[in-house]
Amino acid sequence: MLGLKLATDPRWVNIVESNIEEILTDHAWCEQKAASNAISLVTYNSELEELVTEMLVIAREELEHLQMVHDLIKKRGLTLGRERKDHYVNELFKFMKKDGSRKDALCDRLLFSAMIEARSCERFKVLSENIKDEELATFYRDLMISEAGHYTTFLGFARKYKDNIDIDKRWKEWIEFEGSIITNYGKSETVHG
Repeated sequence: MLGLKLATDPRWVNIVESNIEEILTDHAWCEQKAASNAISLVTYNSELEELVTEMLVIAREELEHLQMVHDLIKKRGLTLGRERKDHYVNELFKFMKKDGSRKDALCDRLLFSAMIEARSCERFKVLSENIKDEELATFYRDLMISEAGHYTTFLGFARKYKDNIDIDKRWKEWIEFEGSIITNYGKSETVHG
């Protein structure tokens, strides 16, 4: 369904298990950034009522996920660390087209968002199927379903708002680009790292 070029090596979970506090902190900040992204889409596209409505739903869900991760961190006696840079997302951001019409920029921002959600969904699936901690396995299985819904929402809006863009062609370019950079990741105890 996700069409990603390269699957995450399940051994990445061994790295994650070596530092649960780090993955949870990184995950919390990923949720905060996802909520901020949805709110930015609202801010810059306030005239698109259907998009605004759905982005507000996503922003709320992402904040709920942040709350869930924070609750898990507290329950385990851990500490929410400082925000981390997400080098994977930063590389994807550089690939995003910033020229053309407002609609063109919106469509690429939606594809950028779909790409992040697709990889997050895939990583949560790998965690849910391979982590020994049963509470975390269930937690990530539930979040995987939510991320898949966000992925399809972003992709659906890109298709809806395209003007002169071949969205399927551009999505394939995103998939190819992501496949070329993901080989640099999966080596640290972060969601995308």
